[in-house]
Amino acid sequence: MTSADACIIIPARYASTRYPGKPLATLTGAKGTVRSLLERSVMAGRKAIEEAGGAISLYVATDDDRIADEAARIGAEVILTDAACRNGTERVAQAIDRAGIGAEIIVNLQGDAPLTPPGFVTALIAAMRDTPSCGIATPVLRCDAESVGHFIEDRRNGRVGATTVVSNRLGQALYFSKEVIPFTNGKGEVDGIVPVFHHVGLYAYRRAALAAYSGWEPGPLELLEGLEQLRFLENGYPVSTVEVFAPGAKFWELNNPSDVPLIEGYLAQMGVD
Repeated sequence: MTSADACIIIPARYASTRYPGKPLATLTGAKGTVRSLLERSVMAGRKAIEEAGGAISLYVATDDDRIADEAARIGAEVILTDAACRNGTERVAQAIDRAGIGAEIIVNLQGDAPLTPPGFVTALIAAMRDTPSCGIATPVLRCDAESVGHFIEDRRNGRVGATTVVSNRLGQALYFSKEVIPFTNGKGEVDGIVPVFHHVGLYAYRRAALAAYSGWEPGPLELLEGLEQLRFLENGYPVSTVEVFAPGAKFWELNNPSDVPLIEGYLAQMGVD
């Protein structure tokens, strides 16, 4: 199979409950260049396409003219979707239908993770190609003690921060949560090991998985956690986790306005303008 069997879609909406207008929030890079969150997310997608050797298409899926205008400004192709889409997975499913996209592997690069290393995307596509029976896969990253400390601090202060995940021995997700799981009693390390895995905001689906998802209603766990991927687990659909590595890189999602200076600090550390 060639890279033409895959595409990247960045779902972006303006009416975020926690952070309205988030895709248009600005982040200052290492050399002082100010770019929107959407632009930095598109840049991350383009770097992944470059690393994969090209021939993978990229689209922004949105229901908002302001986001569509920003996407056009940075040269990204736009697919207009309904405001009724309840999450990014529903928006991606609708986008591929509306645009007639024929790719078998559809990557959902969420628009709030501008620090996503391109290798995360290529690792996910490779995993899907290597395992034709896999309907959905998502990357997980073992945290360092510093990151776990940030997660715990967010929860102590009532902020909804990063998502963590626990998996079984087959590499399938058991549960995703906005709480820090497994329980560490407030510690970053337990017996010299950091047992917490950060769920990276990135998915690869096969078309059949997206079609199934669109036919299910949100379940109680999805509604409680506000995590779209739990709909798969609540309906008995396995979600494969792909462990990724990023030595020297920092990964953080923009969930709250307070995350802006943290991400800008990471951009400076990594020399990303």
